[in-house]
Amino acid sequence: MLSLIQVDSHYGQSRVLHGLTLELKRGEFVAVLGRNGTGKTTLLKTLMGLTDRQTGKIIFNGRDISNDPTYRRARAGIAYVPQGREIISEFSVRENMLMGAFGRADGRRAVPDFVGALFPYLKENPDRSGGLLSGGQQQQLAIARALTAEPKILLLDEPTEGIQPNLVEEIEEAIIGINRSRHLTTILVEQNVSFVRRAADRFAILEKGRIVAAGPIGDLTDDLVHRHLAI
Repeated sequence: MLSLIQVDSHYGQSRVLHGLTLELKRGEFVAVLGRNGTGKTTLLKTLMGLTDRQTGKIIFNGRDISNDPTYRRARAGIAYVPQGREIISEFSVRENMLMGAFGRADGRRAVPDFVGALFPYLKENPDRSGGLLSGGQQQQLAIARALTAEPKILLLDEPTEGIQPNLVEEIEEAIIGINRSRHLTTILVEQNVSFVRRAADRFAILEKGRIVAAGPIGDLTDDLVHRHLAI
């Protein structure tokens, strides 16, 4: 479904990703791990066309999207939940979710029923201002906004970072449930190894913009974690 072939990605003159090659099958859940500053977020931004320059090829659903602008990638079916959530505080819950609908190729402007079922609080409080939500509720809203586009692939950048403990498990279960029940291809950037082991089918570890280890999730050993993730 998605292939990155010898992808380099730059901010200005600085090259962050170096010859990165990665492949995802439809419905697969791949976790991307690594210490801070290794290029994990840049990988997701590269897939969305949000870095200054990239070389190599990105093939999505059989089409080369390497030169497509961000809005075309969104309409092709790629949805992104960024680090920091980036919801619009002045908009209501409903309005924030409907922002995701602009990524739909069919022009439909509605929140799918399954989104409300995943996040009951949002369904029950559609008129509440986004800025009045807790951090965890805002993260739920950011995920709901992405899902409103009914994407083919979901990119998640550390979705449980800084979330109050009582909502972390709920968010984790929602992410796993979306992948399992809707067969939604997922790329997760995450530091929580226990969550990764529970959720992912495969993993890739980045160091200095390169993949240094990858494989089925059963191969994510404590030794690999210690060598490449421990501070």
